Amino acid sequence: MKFTKRSFIAGFAAAPFLANSAFAAAPLNVVATTGMIADAARAIAGDQATITALMGPGVDPHAYRQTRSDIVAMTRADLVLWNGLFLEAQLEEFMHKLEKRGTVFAVAEATPKDLLRSHDDYEGRSDPHLWMSPELWQHAVMGVRDALISVRPEAKDIFTANADAYLSELTALETYARDVLETVPQEARVIISAHDAFGYFGRDYGFEVMGIQGLSTASEAGLQRIGGMVDLLVDRKISAVFVESSVSDRNVRALIEGAAAKGHTVSIGGELFSDAMGEPGTYEGTYVGMLDHNATVISRALGGTAPEQGMNGKLKAHS
Repeated sequence: MKFTKRSFIAGFAAAPFLANSAFAAAPLNVVATTGMIADAARAIAGDQATITALMGPGVDPHAYRQTRSDIVAMTRADLVLWNGLFLEAQLEEFMHKLEKRGTVFAVAEATPKDLLRSHDDYEGRSDPHLWMSPELWQHAVMGVRDALISVRPEAKDIFTANADAYLSELTALETYARDVLETVPQEARVIISAHDAFGYFGRDYGFEVMGIQGLSTASEAGLQRIGGMVDLLVDRKISAVFVESSVSDRNVRALIEGAAAKGHTVSIGGELFSDAMGEPGTYEGTYVGMLDHNATVISRALGGTAPEQGMNGKLKAHS
């Protein structure tokens, strides 16, 4: 049989299903900066993508610098997802260069500006810790969904259905957190931790929030700041403070020692997940588990009532 240009094109057009099936069988290569973004991407993409998170448990995104292997992974990726809002401060320049390829999305910047918190530390910028509010984080989740659709539009229905299911989990999480945190006595609703990562959490659930360091862990906590917070602990008889999994506990322990020197006993109420999730393969290593842990630990430490193993009965037991 003699093949002409026209017959070849006609034959190719007659078999679009085969071409589409072959394309769909190859998962997208997606790189996310933080575990929280990667968790949403895995839930939404399903088997349509392989997700790699650059920053694992205990990693501070404020101070993280890209490695040579990170650069290779991001430049080869079909899609790169990052938080934005100056969270990954050391990656900003590199990310903006990558954006010229059109495959880079700052998912937290999908949030309406009027819902973001301003902060004295970041003049002209917003608090980037959106994931501390399950309700607010839904905007970032929808940003992940839209980014995936943009690079694989033929899977739009899959991404949309998976995103809807994930958003329902976040709604259930928000309801649980509100229920258990409402049991904390009003006078005890103060969260003091290593850095100011819990502002959206405090705004949602009616807690006063103070970080020893500022919005970024790059901020230094001076002696005057620590001294002032020691006085606050003593004057208001605050009995518990919190450490963070991704930040040194040095300054928190300095507070406890300073209060003890003034005759006031302060204990560590627990370790909270602030800028990174728990270990991979654990419940706390998921976004829902991370926030379930935080709400449960804060409620129990400050005199509220919450089940020891959290919303889904999956948390590790906490003393």
